[in-house]
Amino acid sequence: MPAFHLTPAVADAFPDTLIALVTATGLRGHEAWPHTATAVEDLERQLADGTWQPADETDPRIEAWHTAYRAFGTNPRRIRPSVDALGRRLAKKGTLPRINPAVDSYNAVSVRHGLPAGAFDLDHVTGDVAIRYADGTESFTPLGEPGTVEHPKSGEIIYADTTGVLTRHWNHRDAHRTRVTEDSTHVAFVLETLRATHDGGLLKVAAEELRGLLAPHAAQTAVYFLSPTEPRATA
Repeated sequence: MPAFHLTPAVADAFPDTLIALVTATGLRGHEAWPHTATAVEDLERQLADGTWQPADETDPRIEAWHTAYRAFGTNPRRIRPSVDALGRRLAKKGTLPRINPAVDSYNAVSVRHGLPAGAFDLDHVTGDVAIRYADGTESFTPLGEPGTVEHPKSGEIIYADTTGVLTRHWNHRDAHRTRVTEDSTHVAFVLETLRATHDGGLLKVAAEELRGLLAPHAAQTAVYFLSPTEPRATA
């Protein structure tokens, strides 16, 4: 089982980081997930009737990520944090994308709570996963672009295993190699905040909400947390 590790350099630069790691084993992605379908539809209905709208870049939860992106050299209005991009898409189109039940689950939780989320098929992860600064030599193949190879610039924050980069710009985009599909059975989901002092409780609620969507369709689920004081967890 891989360990996830928040490296000291990233923890020192972002000392209020808190990351929830929600794991699921024996996941059954080919069956119907009615609670996830309802969660997505409820968000779309609330948006349509004006009772809710996704957080935008003026929201402190999103603004913190824009500030972080600028700190490691990324323009967040050109390359947006995942939750910012997802919320903008939802606000514009009125609907969330339907990918597969597991991905739809974390997308719904992410946009509802204004927290970036992602996932990794652990059967395609090699070794442990570090949240660290890139050194400029790593390779990344973007989700949906199996023929593309990119090289994160030195100083960009990435998730990386022993083979390569799993996410660029901290949480902008996931890798194709570890994408979650209907066939994925062992998955680690992440939810993140840079404002644990303000939003740590929200993150924990979101993690349990995601776990609740996963649990009926998995043999086992668990929730772990990474922070500067507890920087390591095993999925």
